[in-house]
Amino acid sequence: MSTNRADFESSLNRFIQYLELELGRSANTAKAYLQDLENLIDFARSRECNELTDVGIMELRGWLASQRTSGLTSATIARRATAARTFFAWAAYNQILTDDPAAALVIPKVSKKLPHVLQQNQATQVMARAALRADDNSPAHIRDLAVLELLYATGIRVGELVGLDIHDIDESRRTIRVTGKGNKQRVVPFGTIAHKALTQYLKISRKLLANADSGAAVFLGARGKRIDQRVVRKMVTEVLGSLEGIPDLSPHGFRHSAATHLIEGGADIRAVQEILGHASLSTTQLYTHVSMDRLRAVFEQAHPRA
Repeated sequence: MSTNRADFESSLNRFIQYLELELGRSANTAKAYLQDLENLIDFARSRECNELTDVGIMELRGWLASQRTSGLTSATIARRATAARTFFAWAAYNQILTDDPAAALVIPKVSKKLPHVLQQNQATQVMARAALRADDNSPAHIRDLAVLELLYATGIRVGELVGLDIHDIDESRRTIRVTGKGNKQRVVPFGTIAHKALTQYLKISRKLLANADSGAAVFLGARGKRIDQRVVRKMVTEVLGSLEGIPDLSPHGFRHSAATHLIEGGADIRAVQEILGHASLSTTQLYTHVSMDRLRAVFEQAHPRA
């Protein structure tokens, strides 16, 4: 063992700093790693492992097995296995450990489930309901319409939306600059309808919501600070819940819907990949499966010899 400290807390703290400062991972990613690894540490201590050097492949496999019996999804287990692999590889590289016990840890395969999406006519209904709410000239309702239109128009993540600043908007080109996973920036276009809703919000509602705490944030909450993701999720639930026959989606459902409708409209898959900010094309290809499934359903319903 190296002279570097191998106790759990100091090693974990150094690793999280490495994620944030050197790899540039987001605060949410670092938090997820921290929670997963704290779960591992609790399990290791229950097996009388008091330092990092006490943890071996048997403890790691036992930990993953305990995740399965506790009913966690394969996606969550795979994420936790990845966190362990990354952490122990870092510890070995930095000579906190003489070898990497997680090198032989197998990450479970995750079956990709097709996401729930809005049909195009359902998306139109949702926007019409949001526009009807905005007719009361409530600053919050005008903001909500702009939020929904922008989510659907761009397919950006809710975290990217709430992180937008005024200088990220180019109204002349109808584009926004968003900061995605790994602090990677990309420019995303939006259409005339979203532009109209966004302009109305900026000219009317934002001025009414803004105060000394607003800073450069585009979307503001009731107290004038940058809007919280939870507020956006609650609003989406309320709007969708007010319509019959509309699936119960999170804000991420608008991202799935935007991607699916772009593919259905004939957009090049690599262009969609750029818009969504996917590091891997295989992630974007999931939406081609969604479109084909819907095409198959239409065919089987409509064709006399289906």
